[in-house]
Amino acid sequence: MSVERLATGADIRVTGPRGDTVVLCLNGGMAREVPGTWSASVEYLVRRLAPSAGEVGWAEVRYRVRSWKRLPMCIDDGRAALGALADAGARKVVLLGYSMGGAVSTAIAGDPLVRRVIGLAPWLPPELDMSGMRGRRFDVLHGSLDRALPGIPGVSPERSRAGFDRLLELGATGTYALIPGAIHAVALRAPWGALVPMPRAGAWAERVGELLGTDDADEPR
Repeated sequence: MSVERLATGADIRVTGPRGDTVVLCLNGGMAREVPGTWSASVEYLVRRLAPSAGEVGWAEVRYRVRSWKRLPMCIDDGRAALGALADAGARKVVLLGYSMGGAVSTAIAGDPLVRRVIGLAPWLPPELDMSGMRGRRFDVLHGSLDRALPGIPGVSPERSRAGFDRLLELGATGTYALIPGAIHAVALRAPWGALVPMPRAGAWAERVGELLGTDDADEPR
């Protein structure tokens, strides 16, 4: 595992080989403008899936500011990560966008490196320019119990489904599936740094692994 500074000042953390194919993971955000952190949910999935991913590398982005009020800045950080991966020799990137990372992913999906996008409880605001998703595949997983609560970020399945339908209208293809009993977070970080899996965390990992094993040419289900 290695951590590098991106051109924007954000950080990228790479696990596994720096080969032809990389899964680029984009973190969620919050209303308050706080310094970027590594996503507990994304980290949990990387730890579960990277050891059996063969020659596929995994990269996580730590934004400069982790807030949807600074979405353009987060999008710039995502683009910088794609540039760094290209410079390192990547030729195929799968974007894995969690929560606000779904918006970041769809905004940068027009890059020639990107082959497809997987959205985990993706936040897809109506004003977001998603034109780069035309012709791309977008697979969504969402917890059936996900809701925004006072002081706790969340995205309802109804909102992500509306964004998914807009993408289909734009010319994207893909799938949409709920994970019964799952909430917004896949995992949280304890005050002492340990990852604490949330209900149905194993199901999240299993379903993401299945999607990553789906060939790009497969027809949407």
